[in-house]
Amino acid sequence: MEKTIISCAITGSIHTPSMSPYLPWKPADIARQAVEAARAGATILHLHARDPDDGRPSSDVAHFAAFLPRIAADCDAVINLSTGGSAIMNLEDRLQAALRFCPEMCSLNMGTMNFALYPMAEKPRDWLFDWEEPFLRGTDDLVFKNTPRDIAQILRLMGQERGARFEFECYDISHLYMLKHFVDRGMVQTPIFIQFVFGVLGGMGPDPDTLDHLIALADKLFGEDYMFSVLAAGRYQIPMATRAAELGGHVRVGLEDNLMISRGVLARSNAEQVTQIREIVEGMGRTVATPSEARDMLGLKGADQVAV
Repeated sequence: MEKTIISCAITGSIHTPSMSPYLPWKPADIARQAVEAARAGATILHLHARDPDDGRPSSDVAHFAAFLPRIAADCDAVINLSTGGSAIMNLEDRLQAALRFCPEMCSLNMGTMNFALYPMAEKPRDWLFDWEEPFLRGTDDLVFKNTPRDIAQILRLMGQERGARFEFECYDISHLYMLKHFVDRGMVQTPIFIQFVFGVLGGMGPDPDTLDHLIALADKLFGEDYMFSVLAAGRYQIPMATRAAELGGHVRVGLEDNLMISRGVLARSNAEQVTQIREIVEGMGRTVATPSEARDMLGLKGADQVAV
C-alpha cells in the first residue's frame, strides 16, 4: 500500500472573512498557516490568493508573490496553485499566477458546473466587508466555466510548456469521462492524480457509495495509472477523507473546504485539521508521505523548477 499524501487547501475562494476569524486572507497569515500545515504533515499545499485589504478572492500575481516566497523558503511541501481561482474569474485571470510561478502542481477542474454557495449566506452574521453577502447570494445564478477548450489550454500552457502535473478535480462522474477524453488525446501524463470532490452544491453529494462507484469507474477507465484523493466540504470532510484512506487513497483537508474541527467548533488553523487527519491515517497503520516521496510518486519536476 502506497504512503498517504495529505493535501491541505489553505484559504480557497469560497469562505469569506466573516465566517471565521481563523481563515487566513492576509499574506502573512496565509504563509504562516501554510508552513504550519506543512510542519504538521501536509505533503501538498493547495494555494489561492486573497486581496489583503478585504479578503476577497484575487488572481493578482502581486498578491501571490506576497506569500509564495516565504512558503517556499520555510518548508519543502509541494506547491499546488489553483487554476480554478474563483468561479467569478475568467480563464485569463485564473491562470495569471500559475503562468508566472510555474508550480510543480496545479489543480484543474474537469468540467463546467453550477457552483452554488448561496445557502451559506442564510446564517445570521455581522458581515465584515460589503462584498461578502452579495457574492454568496449571487451564486444562485453562477456557473463555473471550464470547457474542453479551456481544459486543453491549461494542459498545454501548464503541463506541456511548464512541466506542471495536475490535481484533476472531479466534481461529477462525467468529469472522469472528460479526463479519459484528454488521456486518449495524449494530453495527460501518468500517473494521474484524481481529486474526488464532494459536497459542493452543483456537484456530487458526500455519499460513500458514490465514492465506491467512482473508484470502480476509475479502475475501468485508467487501470493502474492513477491515484485518487478525496475532499469533502463542511462536516463531511473528515468522514469522507477517512473513507478514502481506508480504501487506499489520499486525503485533502484545509480551511478552504471546511472551517470546523468538530461539530460547532471552529478550527483554529489549517495545521489543526492536518494533525487530525494525520492521526487518523496513522491509526490505520499507514504512513504519511513526505514531500520528497510525493514528488517521486507523482513524477513532479522538483521544487528547484518553481519560479518563486
